[in-house]
Amino acid sequence: MQSAQHTTNTPAGSTADAKSGQSASFAELLRRVKAEGLLDLQPRYYAFKLALNTTLLLAGLAAFFALGASWWTLLVAAWMGFCGGQSSFMWHDAGHKSMVRSKNLANIVGYAHANFVNGISYGWWVNHHNRHHSHPNHLDLDPDIGRRTAIFDTKQYATRTRRQRFIVRYQSTLFFVLLVCELFKMQMTAYRAIARREVKQPVLEASLIAARAALYLGLVFWILTPLQAVAFVVVQQACQGVYFGMIFAPNHKGMELRDGEEESLGWLERQVLTSRNIRPSRLMDFLYGGLNYQIEHHLFPAMPQKSLPRARELTMEYCAERGIPYREVGFFRSYREVASFLHKVSAPVRQGQVS
Repeated sequence: MQSAQHTTNTPAGSTADAKSGQSASFAELLRRVKAEGLLDLQPRYYAFKLALNTTLLLAGLAAFFALGASWWTLLVAAWMGFCGGQSSFMWHDAGHKSMVRSKNLANIVGYAHANFVNGISYGWWVNHHNRHHSHPNHLDLDPDIGRRTAIFDTKQYATRTRRQRFIVRYQSTLFFVLLVCELFKMQMTAYRAIARREVKQPVLEASLIAARAALYLGLVFWILTPLQAVAFVVVQQACQGVYFGMIFAPNHKGMELRDGEEESLGWLERQVLTSRNIRPSRLMDFLYGGLNYQIEHHLFPAMPQKSLPRARELTMEYCAERGIPYREVGFFRSYREVASFLHKVSAPVRQGQVS
């Protein structure tokens, strides 16, 4: 299978700005968005979100201590996995400066929620995620594609190990099964980045992660029996890993792919054609932390969550005017599309056409 190539003609009147990577068509959409103040900060909204996240975590801790050495605490473990996923939206928005513009304040929120709450390196994640935003779904330039075992183009198969090749054969199913390890994989990747001093504050980041591990494991093994403690950690890690994976899986997989040493699309088309929205509702907006508006988030990374619904309306209208495909589907269909894409890509492997 060859990499999918962009065939849609550039909208009439668009010109590329080589310095900014933004086309004239995006400049017009950006003007409309700014005219409604959608890029303005929403401090009250984020104060509420931070308070809500803290309340969810405290409720989990209260239940943990109340239940004590009981197998019912595994329900608390699942809840804490959910809380960890919710807290990731806070470090995500802090990293994009959509919560606060101050780098110091953003770092405080980021280090607290990534390193201390989740055991993930905030510095590693910001660098990794910014590169993904610059070139989403680019086989050579998007690190989110590079770090996956699954393949998105058959040319990637040659680099996979024997174990990984087995996974690739059945990746439409195993991709979702292996999400139970997603949090652990992110933590291990972060630890290696800190050990190699690939982050700006390796001592701070390592200290926060170590403090989190000592507090977390100390409480779990103090309150629970050894077997219950191990089960609690496994369930919490697995549930949070699945939650993480279910958040990111529909965003780009099965959408436009590019290849090569250079980017072939302007900013507007690069973000719209490679991203998929999940149809919004109050429940979806809460569960996805606004990332169900993936197209708008990629177009305007510094936009607060609260402004994304209105930006969606403007973007859909603008793409319709310019004839640019805009993909938005329901919750279940989004995962079916991901599974179908992964199955199609791996078909030549199962048929013995690729070795």
